[in-house]
Formats: sequence, C-alpha cells, structure tokens
Amino acid sequence: MSFSDLFDSEFKSRNKAHFSAIVRVAVADGELSKEEKDFLDKLAVRLEISPSEYEEILENPTKYPINPPSLHIQRLERLYDLSRMVYVDHVLGPKQKDVLIKFALALGFTPGNVSLIVEKAMSLVILHVDLDTFVYEMTHMNK
Repeated sequence: MSFSDLFDSEFKSRNKAHFSAIVRVAVADGELSKEEKDFLDKLAVRLEISPSEYEEILENPTKYPINPPSLHIQRLERLYDLSRMVYVDHVLGPKQKDVLIKFALALGFTPGNVSLIVEKAMSLVILHVDLDTFVYEMTHMNK
C-alpha cells in the first residue's frame, strides 16, 4: 500500500466516523425527520460517503467509533463546515439551531456554553466569513 493510499484510507475512515457520529445524533430521539434525512443526504455527498456506505451507516451508526477531534481548532473547522451546510442549504428550516447544538455536542463542545458557541457560529456564517476568520472569531469570542 502506497503512502497516498494510506492517507486516502485514513481520510475516508475519518469521514465515515464523522458521518456516523452525526447520524447517531440525528436518530438519538428515535426518529429521523425529513429535514434531518435531507441534511444527511447532502452531508454524505460532501464527505464522499458512497451510497452503500450511507445505507450501512444508517442501518448501524454505531459501527464506526465516535472520535471527536481532540484539537479545539479541528472541532471549530468541523463546526464551520456543519454550520455552513445547515445555514446555506436551509434544509432544516427553523430547527437549524437545535440540530446544530446536537452536532456541536457530538463534536465535543461542552453543554454549558454550546448555545453561545452555536449562536456565534451561525452569526459568522450569516456574514459569509471564511474558515480562518471563523476560527479566529470563535477562539477570541470571550476576549
């Protein structure tokens, strides 16, 4: 196996684990709403999850371990991606904030400040900031 194959394999595995974690959050209340399903459909494409992998993960979302990023900056990068998808696609409608809070908790943000983090994230996404600005603003929001 070449080095690039190893990298591709690890990247793919990380995406599957990330997608699986989001599926778990989406089905945690016992049902998958149409809005959540539409969001998962778009996210699967973005994370390069094949249709067969998608079905496999939906059937058994616990197959892949939840590995929230250990580095804060990686959590912010994933939150940026999720926030943009939630906002830009308007798939979730008025449920945007609630669903994003669930995803932020799954990424490892703490319950005590997750609402504030999501509000800030959504306000930055509405302003169409780039990733670097998003990370900077999020890391300096209490200063």
